Amino acid sequence: MARRDWTREELIVAFNLYCKIPFGRIHIRNPAVIGLAKAIGRTPSAVSWKLANFARLDPALQKRNVVGATHGAQAEVGVWNEFSNDWERLAFESERLLDQITGRAPRSVEEAREFPEGGSREALIRTRVNQGFFRSAVLAAYGARCCITGLSIPQLLTASHIVPWSVDVRNRTNPRNGLCLNAIHDRAFDCGLLTVTPDLKVKISPRVRTNPADKAAREFLRRYEGISIRLPRHFVPSADFLRYHNEKIFVGS
Repeated sequence: MARRDWTREELIVAFNLYCKIPFGRIHIRNPAVIGLAKAIGRTPSAVSWKLANFARLDPALQKRNVVGATHGAQAEVGVWNEFSNDWERLAFESERLLDQITGRAPRSVEEAREFPEGGSREALIRTRVNQGFFRSAVLAAYGARCCITGLSIPQLLTASHIVPWSVDVRNRTNPRNGLCLNAIHDRAFDCGLLTVTPDLKVKISPRVRTNPADKAAREFLRRYEGISIRLPRHFVPSADFLRYHNEKIFVGS
């Protein structure tokens, strides 16, 4: 059988899958790998190998000396760079392509029907699709565990933006702009009572320490002061994004 080059569309949906499954589950028995392979007319082996090719480009894996596949194509570098330069657009494009290729019903259609046609409806669809991509990518990177407590109940986990959604449009869906946090620590992070420093340690605001008799504050927040977060398998949070949160959102006094 003649060798068939990967198209840009196939590479984009393959990268979408790379973002959504933990690195340790990139193998031919993974149902997600099998499903994508069937949809694009390739073997599970070919898809898993392509995901491993993307892994070789992941800085987080490189730092841990996990190199993925040793050989890859320039086209993979191009798709990786496309996402890196414009996560907002490529996340949405990859989800739409996945809908088309797999025949999956768009997840936001029912929600969008509540809104009138036009710009507002289109913006809602894009927002919901991208939020779904971001959550999937962040939770996959952290193995669906809170990076502070290790809690692994999905209903209580949130993909928290480090730089807020409204501040940095291009990095809204960048997994390196996310932390997997439980609901309480997510809320504390959003309002600046907790931050993660660029060296990946938890820092608690002095505002939380004002009432030493508050046992709940001690149990849920103060006890984590200074600990190192659990690192994701890939997409380690950007030091620049964490620096922004430390300087602009954290309540330091």
